[in-house]
Amino acid sequence: MPGDFRDKLTIETPEQTVLEFEVAGVGSRFLALAYDTLLQILLGVGLFVVLLVAGVALPGGAKSGIWFVAVIVLAYFVLYFGYFALFEVLWNGQTPGKKKEGLRVIKDDGRPITPAEAVGRNLMRIIDQLPALYAIGICSMLLSRQNKRLGDFVTGTIVVHEKSLIDAKPVWEPAPTVETGPATAYGSERLTPEEFALIETFLNRRSSLPADVRFAMADRIALQIRPKLSVPPGELLYAEKLLEAIVQERRSSAGYS
Repeated sequence: MPGDFRDKLTIETPEQTVLEFEVAGVGSRFLALAYDTLLQILLGVGLFVVLLVAGVALPGGAKSGIWFVAVIVLAYFVLYFGYFALFEVLWNGQTPGKKKEGLRVIKDDGRPITPAEAVGRNLMRIIDQLPALYAIGICSMLLSRQNKRLGDFVTGTIVVHEKSLIDAKPVWEPAPTVETGPATAYGSERLTPEEFALIETFLNRRSSLPADVRFAMADRIALQIRPKLSVPPGELLYAEKLLEAIVQERRSSAGYS
């Protein structure tokens, strides 16, 4: 249905694994923002009290007053925009509000956001919040098929439900046993039982790994075993796809169930 299409993000990874994420809507993002705003207000009140006490201790005079106002303005800017960027960097795309609502910011290709992208998308709040109550940002999300505000368009990010990240598991099923020999001669029999166990453990647990860790681990394992393999000339497989092919060959040729 069209409604379902608007709420889903489907990604095909370089390993030809299809992942599907549920895109966060305006309602859930507004609740997360409301919670974050409440925390910002509490932090702001505490910061104002600290600055006020510090200001009283400063020498009198107009110059001290001007610097005090400048410090308050700078502190407000850092608190308002730095709050979101700092948490999204430290918590891998989440703020306290997003965490409470089960949301996370990721890249359009499913990878984690970088610190630069976290800062960039949150600096765009200056425009998204205009003229009031995030009017531009809300209009952008309503007109976008993936509920993106301007900050998301600029940095190539998207907000999804955390549950969909957990449920986004690539399918890994052992190849069915065959009565004749292996379909492809990669030479998987040259691998040690420990190496084969390492590959299977990775394939079974990869869905629980962060995307960058998962891709890097697949590359390291493939690099370790590739010298023992006989990859047919002209056949170029991504690391994770190669590991799947090795296990399928080993199971079919050795009679694993």
